Amino acid sequence: MEKRIIYLDNNATTRVDDAAAAAMLPFLTERYGNPSSIHTFGGSVMAEVEKARMSVAGLLNATGRDREGRASEIIFTSCGTESDNAAINAATVLLPKRRKLVSTVVEHPAILNTLDVFRRKGFEIELLPVDDKGRINLADLEKAVDSNTALVSIMLANNEIGNIYPVKEAADIAHAAGALFHTDAVQAVGKVPIDLSDGKIDFLTLSGHKLHAPKGIGVLYVRSGVRFTPFVIGGHQERGRRGGTENVPSIVALGCAAELARANMAEERVKLAELRDHLEEGVLKSIPSVRINGDRQNRLPNTSSISFEYIEGESILLMLNMFGICASSGSACTTGSLEPSHVLMSMKLPYTAAHGTIRFSLSKYNTREEIDYVLDKLPPIISRLRSMSPYWENRKK
Repeated sequence: MEKRIIYLDNNATTRVDDAAAAAMLPFLTERYGNPSSIHTFGGSVMAEVEKARMSVAGLLNATGRDREGRASEIIFTSCGTESDNAAINAATVLLPKRRKLVSTVVEHPAILNTLDVFRRKGFEIELLPVDDKGRINLADLEKAVDSNTALVSIMLANNEIGNIYPVKEAADIAHAAGALFHTDAVQAVGKVPIDLSDGKIDFLTLSGHKLHAPKGIGVLYVRSGVRFTPFVIGGHQERGRRGGTENVPSIVALGCAAELARANMAEERVKLAELRDHLEEGVLKSIPSVRINGDRQNRLPNTSSISFEYIEGESILLMLNMFGICASSGSACTTGSLEPSHVLMSMKLPYTAAHGTIRFSLSKYNTREEIDYVLDKLPPIISRLRSMSPYWENRKK
């Protein structure tokens, strides 16, 4: 008998929507031409690429258009990581005399590791701290940004704790100092409304596989009027801003997923928040010594970071897996590390809690019955692990 799967790791990746999968299939087998070709068989495919570009722009309310009416602010890339790298690189090229980059301690490794590279190149890197809820203080940003700052990069939503950050206000601070502003919106797009029409955001990144499109497709939004130097050098694709033959099947699928997210987001946000709250309330009622991490008043509707004190998160995950329950101990990009999440440690969470933290991240495909199943299996798992933990027995000594 096939084991039941309860998938609660949607911040790592999502199931491709059936409609998005169906939309991409013809471009694998029937309409497989190169969109840059001069012949009709290939060239007609470009119309579908531009249609998808408009769909993504619609989801973001990115209103910039070129002379032909195309969504000129949307550049298709391979993933969110490439887009993050491209944005940082473009800002340093555009403002070459400025040698400072400002971000936060809770960013995704795609940002933090890139900033480390620029630090080794001689750039000054300043990372804003967070409080015990994972929140930044805009006063810290005002102190950090100066006339030497080329770029401020602050994520729109955190991939581990779900916090939503005040990026529009942060962009105002960056612009007041003449700096550019970038937001990594990979975890936010499709989950919360985004409106780029006010022109405050210079660069925004997203990744298709976080909103029910395939892996291997991403987007970099570049605000109209911001000069952009390509990160991937090649041919004339993407109006000369990103070389390489377009990944047409995945682009079309992303366009479809963007349309679905735009149409259904309001309803799905309510559903996901109800499921998340039901999970958290059930855990708090049935299991002692538990923490809910992050800003519970301003976070993604689908994300819950829960610390089960005095036991190891990896052990919890292994036992959940025995029941077909898929979750995470944090970011998928840090899996395999024995150290606690940098996000949780930046919040000064005690080691006894940080080591026992599980991230549950939901999607539109999850049901209340699945959450009830988790709430049935999780308490005895925690009880069993604590019965074997010397830290649990010695916690009051």
